[in-house]
Amino acid sequence: MTLDDFSSYARQRVDQYLQLKMSEYAPAEGLQEAMVYSLFNGGKRVRPMLTYASASLFGQANALTDACAAAIESIHAYSLIHDDLPAMDDDDLRRGKPTCHIQFNEATAILAGDALQTFAFELLSQTEHQQSATQLRLIKELCLASGRHGMVTGQMIDLANVGVDVSLATLEQMHQHKTGALIRASVRMGAISSDTELKEDQLQALDTYANAIGLAFQVQDDIIDITSDTQTLGKTQFSDADANKPTYPKLLGLDGAQELAKALHKQAVTAISPFGEAAQPLVELANYIIGRNH
Repeated sequence: MTLDDFSSYARQRVDQYLQLKMSEYAPAEGLQEAMVYSLFNGGKRVRPMLTYASASLFGQANALTDACAAAIESIHAYSLIHDDLPAMDDDDLRRGKPTCHIQFNEATAILAGDALQTFAFELLSQTEHQQSATQLRLIKELCLASGRHGMVTGQMIDLANVGVDVSLATLEQMHQHKTGALIRASVRMGAISSDTELKEDQLQALDTYANAIGLAFQVQDDIIDITSDTQTLGKTQFSDADANKPTYPKLLGLDGAQELAKALHKQAVTAISPFGEAAQPLVELANYIIGRNH
């Protein structure tokens, strides 16, 4: 299966699941609209793709895999809504469209983000899966990745270092939390959802892969912020530089950042080589992450 085919498969599968579960209740007027707007505004679904690709190492994806992919995408969508708010990055564009607080209003955007965050855990805790021990393990994975031990701490480090000259170690720590933690959870949760007895060396290989591509994802983000134009990016070009944020090109130079992305890509692909042909979707995703221009 080519990356395009796998991407279409993953996107269709997670989108159908999200649409089904979003339609099962009708919240306050305007909230549902803002949630749907942010969930279905052209995201690439990289994290769900990683979830399905990881699950495929151990068999066919199942309904719990769908719940994982949807939950992770919901957390990601919530984080972007809040990231774009005036109190944080103050962005007007996301994926070429007005950000949630611009399309609606700031209060609605905050509440839509809050609702998407709890929606993620609603999906993982559904009794229909009838795998309580596995579900609890998955909920813990997502809690650790998205809260104070993961993404939120990364966001805090980011905000605390605007206009500050930081070390490479601090920058890496920030992105391991802000971007990398949810990517790592995507890979781990896909494997766990397969309900296979995972060996420690298999999880370690997946962690090494996920940590490498998680960091590579951010390095490439920093690169394309200065090498792609606003139309290609779908957000304002030079937004990080204009906000005086620490970036890899700023610390390493553009050439140095590109070399780091290549080294991380090699590390990721090497880590999952023991899985053989079954790992091809994960390899293709690693290729995509350092080859993208938006």
